[in-house]
Amino acid sequence: MERNGVGLATQSNAFDRLKAILLDAHRLGLFDDNPLAGVKPPQYDPKRAVIPSPALLREIRAAGDDSFLLVADLMSGCGMRNGEAAAVNLNNVVADDVYRITEQVNLITRQYGRLKHRKVGEYRDVPLPAWVRETIEWYADKYGTVDGYLLRHPNDPGRTFPYYHIHNQWKRINRAGEVDIPEGMVIYGFRHFFASKCLTHGTPITDVAEWMGHNSLDITFKVYRHLMPGSIGKAAKALDLGLTT
Repeated sequence: MERNGVGLATQSNAFDRLKAILLDAHRLGLFDDNPLAGVKPPQYDPKRAVIPSPALLREIRAAGDDSFLLVADLMSGCGMRNGEAAAVNLNNVVADDVYRITEQVNLITRQYGRLKHRKVGEYRDVPLPAWVRETIEWYADKYGTVDGYLLRHPNDPGRTFPYYHIHNQWKRINRAGEVDIPEGMVIYGFRHFFASKCLTHGTPITDVAEWMGHNSLDITFKVYRHLMPGSIGKAAKALDLGLTT
């Protein structure tokens, strides 16, 4: 998985599931020795979560075409994954400040499908900032929709939006050098921006995990613990109060 460039969250999730199966087999006596002895689990590297500043985010989102801007806003403002942003639908704006994520464009089948870690028909509601709602409405007014879907294949409206379209633009923006993108920042940095803003403004990590679609709070904590720099200091002050008052 490392050689194929699979994300650390996916690596860790796969490892945890495999570990549970192998340890159960070990407890049942199918293995004499612990099959995980000496195995090093995948490790998250917090330094990889390069987060753009608001000013940099504004520059990056404006450096691509309109579809790139829309996807950037959906990922940074609603915490969507790439495939979920590709399936954005005007009908899923269920309130002025709530978007309901119901599906994603499957990377393999190129069709709309269930959400990651969810069964068919399951969804999650996420915050919808006013500026993201305005981007959605602006894009729908400018380009129209197909059954409510905003993003479709540039050359064939009957097909889903191709994932590589955004990746190609990201590569072009990086090569052009017109925007000073920090080393190590990837498209997923938009999603990191969402998590960072939520956590640094006191949003419970349990809510952030739900909005981002993580199937385990442990994954959220491993990736974003370092985005809460004030938590240790706040705890120290609270403990100080415990002795002085």
